[in-house]
Amino acid sequence: MAAAALNHLDLWVRQGIPAYPVSLPHIGGADVAGTVAEVGDGVSTVTVGDRVVIAPGLSCGRCPHCRSGRDNLCKTYRIFGAGCPGGFAEYTVAPADNLLPIPETLPFEAAAAFPLTFLTAWHMLIGQARLLRGQDLLVMSGGSGVGSAAIQIGKWAGARVIAAAGGAWKQRRCLEIGADVAIDYAREDVVARVNAATGGRGVDVAVEHAGPATFADSLRALAAGGTLVTCGATTGATAEVDLRRLFSREISIFGARMGTRTELLEVLRLVGTGELSPVIDTVLPLSHLRVAEERMAARAVFGKIVLSPQA
Repeated sequence: MAAAALNHLDLWVRQGIPAYPVSLPHIGGADVAGTVAEVGDGVSTVTVGDRVVIAPGLSCGRCPHCRSGRDNLCKTYRIFGAGCPGGFAEYTVAPADNLLPIPETLPFEAAAAFPLTFLTAWHMLIGQARLLRGQDLLVMSGGSGVGSAAIQIGKWAGARVIAAAGGAWKQRRCLEIGADVAIDYAREDVVARVNAATGGRGVDVAVEHAGPATFADSLRALAAGGTLVTCGATTGATAEVDLRRLFSREISIFGARMGTRTELLEVLRLVGTGELSPVIDTVLPLSHLRVAEERMAARAVFGKIVLSPQA
């Protein structure tokens, strides 16, 4: 392991959330990049010394969903570091089929910082919401890993991006990485700011993953015929929906579960060419995992925290 990035998933695993049961002792860490040190019998797809990143989604490869290219819907689907031991260690073990080569020009820290969040954001915006050039996009929690990825993917797709984040410093960072408009949801009315930025029309697509803390505003910010796509519930599992608004304005709501292997390969290509660039908040020594998780829990992070044995 040369670099491993944190995700909110790691907090859930440590907290013992029922959706992610693990056997103790457990090693977390879904996003991992490094060098192949050893291969198992019969492995021919990678060799010792290869620079690789681990595809974090584990599936059976045989069921109808896997065979149709929708491996993220596999019944056995699990995430590396949650459904099995992960990468917060000097060495880790992964299926050879989940090792993807990375360009020599791509630093290990950047390679570790993109898979889970950029794949999820890509699947939300491109796979589910079908974001189009010229549309208006609202990204809630723009300072998070998924949020900072969604800002970049939205700009790559040609959308006008409105990002909402908590705190003036995160607001500034959203603008620095490409957002056209940034809102501090800690002190501003998100819906009012969105309406002001869109001439009262609202946005075509809203990216949401916080849950009840922001779900209502995300819905209210949508234009008629708009789409909300959600991939998480960091502030709770239940949100209220005014069904009258849903059907009268023909609002669509999509869920997104990670993304497919094909989508990950496309994201890796764009990261490799520099068209997309993971946002790294800090690189810390592997021994500082506790410090890293405490910073993430306190929301004192913009983008990703990366751990490295060499830091």
